[in-house]
Amino acid sequence: MASVNRVILIGNLGRDPEVRYTQGGAAVANFTLATNEVWTDKAGARQERTEWHRIVVWGKQAEIVREHLTKGKQVYVEGSLQTRQWDDREGHKRTTTEIKAMRVVMLGRPEAGEGRMAGSAPQEVVAEEGPPPEDDIPF
Repeated sequence: MASVNRVILIGNLGRDPEVRYTQGGAAVANFTLATNEVWTDKAGARQERTEWHRIVVWGKQAEIVREHLTKGKQVYVEGSLQTRQWDDREGHKRTTTEIKAMRVVMLGRPEAGEGRMAGSAPQEVVAEEGPPPEDDIPF
């Protein structure tokens, strides 16, 4: 039986994307995405919870994300869940879980100078390259 590792999120950027380059020259962008859940509790009070997600984007898509996304922008992200481990500078084991984005669609209205007409379709950026080998990851 096959397994599935698919994540779909719609949320707002918590910070501008940060782009680094591997030793092999591959671009990798990191940003955080906030998703909100709103519900009414048993007492009738409105409750809200924000969940933060770490997003990683590779290759040409990483450079496009850096150019077009800024803190607060709404985006659709589709990818897979990935957990990594490494030793920090002090020798402590660290673990992080993140979304390896394969598809990013910029939602919402464009701002002046973004090159899209108001009311046009969302701008999509699709990954053309996979991530580099694990030993080439810059963090």
